[in-house]
Amino acid sequence: MSLRFIYGRGGSGKSRFCLDDIKRKLEKGFDNRLILLVPEQFSFEAEKNLLRALGDMGTFKTEVLSFKRMAHRVFNEVGGITHKRLNDSGKSMILYKILRERENDLKIFYKSSSKQGFIDIVSEVITEFKRYNITPELLRDTIEKLKEDELELKYKLEDLYRVYIDFEIAIHKNYIDDEDELTMLYEKLEECSLFNGAEVWVDEFSTFTPQQYSILSRLMKKSKRVNISLNMDGSSEYKEEIDDIFWVARNTERKLLKIAEENHVAYDKPIDLNKDCCYRFNNSYDIGHMEKYFFKYPFVPYREEPDNIRIYKALNNYEEIQWVARNIISKVRDDGYRFRDIAVVCRDLDNYKKITRVIFDEYSIPYFLDEKRDVRDNPLVVLILSVFDIFNKNWSYESVFRYLKTGLIDLTNDGCEEQLTTKQKIDILENFVLAHGIKGKKWLEFWEYGLSNAKDKQEYTRDVLNVINEIKDDVINPLTTFGSKVAKKCNMRDLCTYVYEFLCEVGAFQKVDIWIENFKAEGNTERADEYEQVVDVIFEVLDQMVEIMGDEVVSLDRFIEILSMGFLKQEVGLIPIALDQVIVGDIARIKSHSIKALYIIGVNDGVFPRVNREEGILSDNDRGILKTEGVTLASDTETKMFEENFLIYTTLTMASEYLVLTYPIADFEGKAQRSSILISRFKKLFPKLKEESDILKNKEDEAVDKIVAPEPTFNELISMMRSYYDDKEEVSSVWKNAYEWYKGKEEWNSRIERVLSGLKYSNQVQTIRGEKIKALYDKPYVFDVSRVEKYAQCPFAFYIQYGLKAKDRKIYEFGSPDFGTFVHEILDKFTNKVKDEGRHWSDLDKKWSESTISSMIDEVIKDESILKSSAKYKYLVSKMKRILTKSVSVISEHFKRGSFETLDSEIVFGDGKYKPIKLSLPSGDDIYLRGRVDRVDILEDNGEVYIRIVDYKSGKKSFSLNEVYYGLQLQLLVYLDAILSNEEEILKKDIVPGAILYFTIDDPMISSSGELSEEEVEQRLIKELKMSGLLLKDPKVIKEMDKDIKGYSIIIPAYMGKDGISENNSSVATREQFKVIREYVRQKVVDLCEDMLKGDITIKPVKNGKYTCCSYCRFNAICQFDYSLKDNKYCLLQKKDKEDIWKLMKEKISGEEELEHDEQ
Repeated sequence: MSLRFIYGRGGSGKSRFCLDDIKRKLEKGFDNRLILLVPEQFSFEAEKNLLRALGDMGTFKTEVLSFKRMAHRVFNEVGGITHKRLNDSGKSMILYKILRERENDLKIFYKSSSKQGFIDIVSEVITEFKRYNITPELLRDTIEKLKEDELELKYKLEDLYRVYIDFEIAIHKNYIDDEDELTMLYEKLEECSLFNGAEVWVDEFSTFTPQQYSILSRLMKKSKRVNISLNMDGSSEYKEEIDDIFWVARNTERKLLKIAEENHVAYDKPIDLNKDCCYRFNNSYDIGHMEKYFFKYPFVPYREEPDNIRIYKALNNYEEIQWVARNIISKVRDDGYRFRDIAVVCRDLDNYKKITRVIFDEYSIPYFLDEKRDVRDNPLVVLILSVFDIFNKNWSYESVFRYLKTGLIDLTNDGCEEQLTTKQKIDILENFVLAHGIKGKKWLEFWEYGLSNAKDKQEYTRDVLNVINEIKDDVINPLTTFGSKVAKKCNMRDLCTYVYEFLCEVGAFQKVDIWIENFKAEGNTERADEYEQVVDVIFEVLDQMVEIMGDEVVSLDRFIEILSMGFLKQEVGLIPIALDQVIVGDIARIKSHSIKALYIIGVNDGVFPRVNREEGILSDNDRGILKTEGVTLASDTETKMFEENFLIYTTLTMASEYLVLTYPIADFEGKAQRSSILISRFKKLFPKLKEESDILKNKEDEAVDKIVAPEPTFNELISMMRSYYDDKEEVSSVWKNAYEWYKGKEEWNSRIERVLSGLKYSNQVQTIRGEKIKALYDKPYVFDVSRVEKYAQCPFAFYIQYGLKAKDRKIYEFGSPDFGTFVHEILDKFTNKVKDEGRHWSDLDKKWSESTISSMIDEVIKDESILKSSAKYKYLVSKMKRILTKSVSVISEHFKRGSFETLDSEIVFGDGKYKPIKLSLPSGDDIYLRGRVDRVDILEDNGEVYIRIVDYKSGKKSFSLNEVYYGLQLQLLVYLDAILSNEEEILKKDIVPGAILYFTIDDPMISSSGELSEEEVEQRLIKELKMSGLLLKDPKVIKEMDKDIKGYSIIIPAYMGKDGISENNSSVATREQFKVIREYVRQKVVDLCEDMLKGDITIKPVKNGKYTCCSYCRFNAICQFDYSLKDNKYCLLQKKDKEDIWKLMKEKISGEEELEHDEQ
């Protein structure tokens, strides 16, 4: 029995030597077993390499093992496994149970004990204890040795000891976990004959856990020889300093030598592969130079320009992977590489896997993504968890339709005259549920929603209610049956049984089987394998729950927690399904010696190398204290940093011929990113290495680089063609040649024709002429002012909403429009009550106002109302009471400060007492404007009557003369016009415009750097709700609106100085200007309505500064407005000075002016 080391730096041929050594033993007729021991994740690759090395010699005497495989191999021979296997899910379940029971006994962790994240952390710590041979007894003895100034660590360890000892007791009789398996392997190895006289090669390990060291010590005694390869530069004196890149391997060597010495194992002369030139880099001197000097200080710069090392800087992650894909294609096409010779690795796979899938599929690059997949994303697991969510969340919309949209539920057609697919039924059901806000016990009732509003109740019942109730019953029947079972007092075994029975009843397993067969038929064996594993995982989780807590009675909530926890700990792993494919994965998982070309992506600061700042439950200081007490645990964060450097070293030396490092300068969101320190290190080591980038590349060179594969090149060609058609940009000869190539290929010619057709497509609509457009609007043509404003914003959006009468999907909710309508209604009721009771706004009592508003709101919602349907809406009710109370308080203050009195509120013109505004169009048609004025105030002074129009807004609204000019703000002026047009009926007196104002209904936040008195808060509130609009330029009238005005008014848009009204700091107009703007608005409405009835439905949204009406438009999916298309341009509104606007308005009403705007 002996120990031999095989020394070699990265690329020196250690693994090749092991395989060749095995082959030599076979050729010499070695009688006993020849065993290659490798890490679990490398076992598949190692088997392939061994078969390739041995060729036709046969592998009867050879075997590839990992520690896990070794355990199974030994147990199969000598027995000893009488316990049931405990996986990570089972371990979490036991710990969950222990922590619940021990919650009150814990000193440090009692607040965290019930959280899933904490259970995972405790599980990791116990695993670490076991791997490092720290028993509960050793932990207890260590606790007793701790000093008085180490109380925090003592309490931590006491908590962990309580959980650890309970865990060991819980699993001792019936279960075995992965760590106990290795302990048992050590015990059973003595009885096993597999290693008697065998020779063992241990490869690809940099370090071992104490458990693994123990197993190796026994292997040394049983085997003829144990060969261990170490990635280092030859044996040397061990030092405690860890700044050496090979410190990890040297530490491993030291420990193994000590074990050999203690067990009297002979030490054979080591094999030093560093004496010869690095095998892997025989033809790549630059990579060999990098391997030798990258982590050496001082380093020796490489004087030549490297041929096999490249650095690429990308604009973003997408461009980065595109470049990698193009380069891979080039290496395969031009340099004779196979896809299996190539690997793409990173340190942040989650950030890259989706985009890599998309781009590699586009470039037809076969690849294997080496990752563990979370089972919770699988439809079958989603279905199970959604079922419990339905009961746990009281049949919420989200839980029910998450369940239905898994694709695993089939709804029958029994009773339905029309044959509907399951998807159609789910859509019908979803629309109905959203429209009526159905949840909770309502799912169990017969639905009659909408019947009271139906014109033909019999027809509605037959065509809608019967159908919808049939679909609903198909959905709820299996759920209610399941719900009645789990609602009873059940133990864990019963609940797991009910889950299985439910899945069988709804046909979930049969549906998954069909999917698996379809995946296989499509050649998607990877997906098929994933779904097969998920089914096994579900049974495994349910079995573990029964094994661990089978007879224990648990609540449904607790069952859901444990089930979710079980799925959380489960992942499915896949193996490569093809031999010729690119390997993509994290550097910690990828191990291969057949890689010729390596792409390291995402080489950014803080990502590569990874910065590990989390210390866990046991801090670095805790681990240091324990080490002084003779208890060694896993690495602290400082050591992990050096281990990370060693991992980077092994990654950089993985490629034999071609090494590429890439990094983006911005992430997916455009946030800037810095390159890693590795990039600057490469530039120093290779002074002539040029960093490549397409960011500033000329178009001709960029075009050549992008032509690599038909599909992505075709997509690039489309972009070039778009630039040529839209902007007449010069197209390079490369793209012209590419175009001719596609035109000459039959399979691509039809796609080229479709692209050309698309490029000529104009995303505009034709004018609808004649009676067709007028037929959409009932005669007489009566329009709300807001509709005319909508037409001014975008003719096409107006046409869709009011011409075609498109409607949103009806959803049972209280949205912004409902809020506005509701507060208007309450304010109108309040105003009428003030008037009816002979009260005055100026002397309203605050408590009376608050009480009145509260009772009014309660009265409105006393019947069935959405505002009583949830806690969210109940809060909204209280918020509306607060907002309206504050708003009423501010309105009262307005009246206190002035002499205006309320004439009336909610004055309707066009639909009742007061006549509409009639306007004649040039076409000969007449239109009628109607509306509702929120409040009209009056002031009588010296025989003149001044009116003030106030329009309540539930959202922030500021008056803009510029927007009036372009037809976007017409309401206040039309309301003024309506009152003036009906002055005889309203007051039977001549009326003078005094003001038109917006008042915002709100309860704004008052911010302050210091404490404010109640009076100061009141003043700030009034100022925040200052009205916006247009005032009559008359100091007397303005003072009658704000008697306290000095300088800037806090209630109206006016500034009064020593010299009177400041026009620059006020929003004012003379009597003459009010006449001008009134007439201008009339003409503007005529122009807009004339275009509307002529059938002008142009897709031409307004852009006013940063605001575009597309931002909140519901119809952009219909118009598909695209600013990049030449026919889709915004109607840009020019910002004009007040003086210019008044001048242009005068010119307009005198027939001299044309409306100005730009297209962009």
